Amino acid sequence: MVPHLITALTGPINELEQRMLESLPAIERWFRLEWMEHTPPFYASVDLRNAGFKLAPVDTDLHPGGFNNLTPQMLPLAVQAAMAAIEKICPEAKNLLLIPEADARSTFYLMNLRRLVQIFHQAGLNVRLGSLDAAIKAPTPVSLPDGSELVLEPLLRRKGRLGLKGFDPCTILLNDDLSLGVPPALAGLHEQYLLPPLHAGWSLRRKTQHFHAYEEIAKKFAKLLGMDPWLINPMHARCGEVDFSGGQGADCLATNVDALLTRIRRKYKEYGIRERPFVIVKDDAGSGGGMGIASVHEAKELAALDERSRRRMSSDKRGRPVREVMLQEGVPTFERINDAVAEPVVYMIDRYVVGGFYRVHAERGVDEALNAPGSGFVPLAFAEANELARPGVKPGASAPNRFYMYGVIARLALVAASYELEATDPHAEVYE
Repeated sequence: MVPHLITALTGPINELEQRMLESLPAIERWFRLEWMEHTPPFYASVDLRNAGFKLAPVDTDLHPGGFNNLTPQMLPLAVQAAMAAIEKICPEAKNLLLIPEADARSTFYLMNLRRLVQIFHQAGLNVRLGSLDAAIKAPTPVSLPDGSELVLEPLLRRKGRLGLKGFDPCTILLNDDLSLGVPPALAGLHEQYLLPPLHAGWSLRRKTQHFHAYEEIAKKFAKLLGMDPWLINPMHARCGEVDFSGGQGADCLATNVDALLTRIRRKYKEYGIRERPFVIVKDDAGSGGGMGIASVHEAKELAALDERSRRRMSSDKRGRPVREVMLQEGVPTFERINDAVAEPVVYMIDRYVVGGFYRVHAERGVDEALNAPGSGFVPLAFAEANELARPGVKPGASAPNRFYMYGVIARLALVAASYELEATDPHAEVYE
């Protein structure tokens, strides 16, 4: 099933799909050469938006928490990718310590942990969960809806190593995005592999750094395919020292929103696009979860935000104050599943696409963020995602072909994340 686009402007995306299929050998060689020079993040998920006239990533998460949304048919891909990733990092590994979010309470999130345990167990590792929650003083069973259970255990720190009682891991897999900072238990580890590294967490990472790297990648890739990079790249800008509750930074926001909207209108005019351009204002750090995000069509809409909207914008989902924001070109989504607005999400382990699903939200519009309370997930849209692309099939008619195109854009974001992590690595060697 390929969700339908409710727009007449499907030509450019179908043309892009066709171009990618025709260029498949060149594309895969391009990725292969990139991975010879750069190390992919251990795992990642990428939110995409398909406007019919444009397809672009809008968020890249390096601590993905939705593996439970992948269908069972996708699991063999995930297990094989996990095997490849572990083999590169620590071939002799037998123990993996998985560290979840400290406040892991959501049933959906706990099922995500269950799926991760399953994947890495199948990849040949003993997996146990070490909790950052100070309230966990002893092994604590947690029951899950499917009748299974997880056991959260207290972490034990011994000098440069982190483990559990009777469990000394070679590798530590972090599934907490560190938006509240780096816990003392994780600081200064030097005898084990910590994946992803600490600077991949939101206490240090910034979305504008990622999309700056993505812009560079999009230009390289567009040159390979002979196309305009704007078709796959959302323009962006940044404002620091913002305080929505106190009103600071309003001039910076208004000026940059106006400038970004002017650039978008210029592109819309060039391509004959009749949609009304908009800008997404979002926290420059953190996964958001619907907090700290606004969609505006004019700069003056920012000044007109009511008190409730300002309060929502002033902090992220964990209550951390928002002080830096990214302004991102809004990419409308014209994909629908059962009349609800939808956007594809692609999951990767190492450099491999392992599956995906659609995030849907019946109460959101085409110009709003869907990663918000009330969203649902439809994995069946990519039920054929483990099949190979089918060159020669009419564009827009084949789920594997559409998923291949989504996978290409998601992998471009993954390459960008590798550039980003290299540029921000505090331990990188600098050669004069």
